Amino acid sequence: MSTPISKTPLIQNGSANAKRNEIKAHFMSTYTRYENLFECLANDEAYYLKPESLRHPLIFYFAHTAVFFVNKLRVAKLIEHNINDDIESMMAIGVDEMSWDDLNDGNYQWPSVQEVRNYRKHVSQLVLNLIDQLPLTLPIGWDDPFWIILMGIEHERIHLETSSVLIRQLDIHQVKPHSEWPRCQNDNPVVQNSLIHIDAGTIHQGRQLPSETYGWDNEYGSLETEVAAFKASQYLVSNHEFLSFIEDGGYQDIQWWTDEGWQWKQFKQAEHPTFWLKKAGQWYYRSMTEELPMPWSWPADVNYLEAKAFCNWLAARTGEPIRLPTEAEWFRLYQHTINTHYPHWDHTPANIDLAYFASSVPVDHFTFGQEQFGDVIGNVWQWTETAIDGFAGFQVHPAYDDFSVPTFDGQHNLIKGGSWISTGNEAHKDSRYAFRRHFFQHAGFRYVESEQQVNQNFNTYETDELISQYLEFHYGNEYFNVPNFPKACIDTLIQYVDLSEHKRALDLGCAVGRSSFELAKYYDHVDALDFSTRFIRNAINLVDHGEVKYMIPTEGELTEVKSFSLSTLDLGEKANNIEFAQGDACNLKAKYDHYDLIFAGNLIDRLYQPKQFLSSIKDRINAGGYLVITSPYTWLEEFTEKQNWLGGVKINGENHTTLDALKEHLKADFELVGLPQDIPFVIRETARKHQHTVAQLTVWKKHK
Repeated sequence: MSTPISKTPLIQNGSANAKRNEIKAHFMSTYTRYENLFECLANDEAYYLKPESLRHPLIFYFAHTAVFFVNKLRVAKLIEHNINDDIESMMAIGVDEMSWDDLNDGNYQWPSVQEVRNYRKHVSQLVLNLIDQLPLTLPIGWDDPFWIILMGIEHERIHLETSSVLIRQLDIHQVKPHSEWPRCQNDNPVVQNSLIHIDAGTIHQGRQLPSETYGWDNEYGSLETEVAAFKASQYLVSNHEFLSFIEDGGYQDIQWWTDEGWQWKQFKQAEHPTFWLKKAGQWYYRSMTEELPMPWSWPADVNYLEAKAFCNWLAARTGEPIRLPTEAEWFRLYQHTINTHYPHWDHTPANIDLAYFASSVPVDHFTFGQEQFGDVIGNVWQWTETAIDGFAGFQVHPAYDDFSVPTFDGQHNLIKGGSWISTGNEAHKDSRYAFRRHFFQHAGFRYVESEQQVNQNFNTYETDELISQYLEFHYGNEYFNVPNFPKACIDTLIQYVDLSEHKRALDLGCAVGRSSFELAKYYDHVDALDFSTRFIRNAINLVDHGEVKYMIPTEGELTEVKSFSLSTLDLGEKANNIEFAQGDACNLKAKYDHYDLIFAGNLIDRLYQPKQFLSSIKDRINAGGYLVITSPYTWLEEFTEKQNWLGGVKINGENHTTLDALKEHLKADFELVGLPQDIPFVIRETARKHQHTVAQLTVWKKHK
């Protein structure tokens, strides 16, 4: 095989200096291996092709992992400045087909490959310097600076795998074999699959802090599952075994497919797995960089929908309750067969961690346990019936609040076990990665026979305390006769603006969206941005479904259920005129411009660079347009370094207010319309505890 890749570090104990050096080597191993992957592209043109219509071209992903380091280091306040504003605004968002992703190529002017290479060099030096300079104590916990470094490394490991899938989906003429990425040359005689009994058992899931290695937020908490006895297929489903489904007309028979699966099959006109090709009547297989005669003993690469259809077909054919395993059943199989866990292997026991090949191998090449189960881990990921959700005690990591939560929607199913290119956290038994059911990864499946029904109940109520608080603040009851704040802001500003120009408005810091819906009553199109996808997700759900249910605390552990609909609040008529998206107010994409009004509600004192925001925002407003700012001016170093505060400080011994600073920064391009207005608001915490605050609203008209 090629150059070994580093294993994820143990972070509980040891020498701080030795661990610093280990993390530096781990970073470099990851960073260079990722760049090495893109050497499989045949030419620079390939960087700008979209292998999949719902993903960005590869140039995005080449830059994205470096951008991630910069953005997360800045969010964690470990650095103060960006390296390249254009690249960092363009390459930050748009990885997992979320409804807030912007996949319109017209909104991007992609940098050259060399520009991205240069950018990556700058980021590499930045990270290496930080590894040398940041304080390091063991164990490394969630709040430690080195957790952010490890987060960036593990994030790049994820994209090492997902980018290899995109390269595999490119036209064969756009890729080339590479000595560091050799495929397996063997195709064994096909083995007969069989079902093997697994005893019932109790599965305990969930990591605790401090943890032995880095983990993503969805791995922490606790879940106990009683798993009934079941039978599991000895091997992953091979290409040969899957061929029987195809030859029996499986892709033409609606009875085997779920509704979602049949819709996907019809839309894609799928007749076989995506990495199969038929030429001159013969089946061929697409590896990452080659087309080769079908290796029948290798596992079939399919999405969940295809795997589910096969199981339904096999159940009917055998008369047995055949289905995909649950996450807990996969763990029971793992528990039954494997005793030594990554990263403690002396010898890699599976086709995983880039230890052997840059492709699959025969399904009987690596076996585990007394019964010789094939590929309990490695080779290809294994689809499960389990849609991902958080464990009891789940908490969002504040530096990456949109890693897990957007996938807790019942539409992302877990894959387990890892593939040949799964490294770092991906190779850890407790990792929890989930994808939309029609997505392709290096993923296949094994099946189980079980009478146990799969019933996964999703919490249909929003229970995240912060989100519920904001939903109540935006759409819930009025408290102490104080009017709804977002509505009061829009009602007030409308009195000061000339609506003869009302094409485009921008709502910055829109949170869960009430001010956006109010603006849509007056403007033809509203762009609504917030830094947090947790907020954006709820706003989009409102547009899609018209109503939201949530739970708010009353006292202690007691809660009450609340709900509202757009129609009862008279907000639904123009909802489709709003485009919600994730965005950084201090580093907006170029497409956010030509506005007649920009509303920055309670935002200015939460920005890391408020002066930069004021300097740049003027160019996004039309002549004669308006900038409206509300804020209670609660400057906190938690959000803004003190040297960047606009006001609330003394300058030359004199008081300098935020309003003074706004006048100073905006006077060259804007005039203040009317007098500042006080807008009170109340945020409910519990039934008997509320925050009462007064924001100041100022309206600024841009000179013509």
